[in-house]
Amino acid sequence: MNRNYRAAALIIIAAHLLAACTPHSASEHADVRPVRTVVAGRTAGSVGATYSGEIRARYESQLGFRTAGKIVARMVEVGSHVKRGQPLFQLDPTQETLQVAAAGAEADAARGRVAQARVDVRRTEQLLAQNFASQAELDQQRLALNQAEAQLRSAQARQQLNANLRGFTTLLADRDGVVSAVNAEAGQVVAAGQSIVTVAADGEREVSISIPESRVDELRKASTLKITAWAHPDKSWTGKLRELAPDADSITRTYSARISIQDADPDLLRLGMTASVIAPDVDGNGVVRVPLTAIVDHEHGRQVWVVDPKTSRVIAREVKLGAAQNDSVIVVGGLAGGETVVSAGVHMLQPGQQVKVAEAVAVARAGGVK
Repeated sequence: MNRNYRAAALIIIAAHLLAACTPHSASEHADVRPVRTVVAGRTAGSVGATYSGEIRARYESQLGFRTAGKIVARMVEVGSHVKRGQPLFQLDPTQETLQVAAAGAEADAARGRVAQARVDVRRTEQLLAQNFASQAELDQQRLALNQAEAQLRSAQARQQLNANLRGFTTLLADRDGVVSAVNAEAGQVVAAGQSIVTVAADGEREVSISIPESRVDELRKASTLKITAWAHPDKSWTGKLRELAPDADSITRTYSARISIQDADPDLLRLGMTASVIAPDVDGNGVVRVPLTAIVDHEHGRQVWVVDPKTSRVIAREVKLGAAQNDSVIVVGGLAGGETVVSAGVHMLQPGQQVKVAEAVAVARAGGVK
């Protein structure tokens, strides 16, 4: 009897040992995992890249004196509206006034020498007619007259030059606009050409933005640009790329761009306002978009899990990605559109594993999931 019990126990133990040695991979892959999926559909737009910037004037003049001196008067403030030819700053004109007076005196002296030389030429001509002077003496008097006239022209030019320098002591606005910056004060000594005041011209407005290195080509390809202002969220304007810097900023490593605003209203779009530039069709029409959670990174690239609608099993599909926005990314290669793609639970799947689809929804145009 005891022998029978021992034999039965040995059989049971051997069965457990054999079961423990059996691999579980088949059963593990046989597990049906619940997943959430989306339908990778094509959208009429694309990533809709948005860039923030500020409203700037199309023309901004950094004005400075054309001569050095000490500022004695400041006639404008930041925000002042100025007209073309309006005085903005004034230098001490004492030195230039003295130079003008000295140049005037030199011109008067040269004018007197010319008059005297002309008298000498006429007198010598009369003496030559009476044979009391030689031809050489007349030629010498005519040469002296020519030299006196040349000296007079030089003195007059110096007089005009000093008069111009006297006029340069007053800094004038070169166009109608608004003073956007002032870099000097009364009492300060400034050099010729130093920036004193910045005037933003009336009229055209544009948005100044910075573009990352990876998005430069996308902005160039954008066929339309939409501009909105933070202060006026219910209004929008059409924009056009006017200027793109040829090289990146040494600190931020971004490219400066200027987007001109068509039919801009200066009363609404004031200088310095925060604005956004939207490129709604950066990658063209008919792009495939999937959620970022559907992307699986591995050592050879990136992939998504595509669910076979007949067998409910997943297949790994290599994809090439484009630009991203919010929680979605554009797929530029690997998906044709219409595939059911796993969007949640991607890291727990194996090739050929059967899944239970919780819900299949379409990717929204704006870059999310409906």
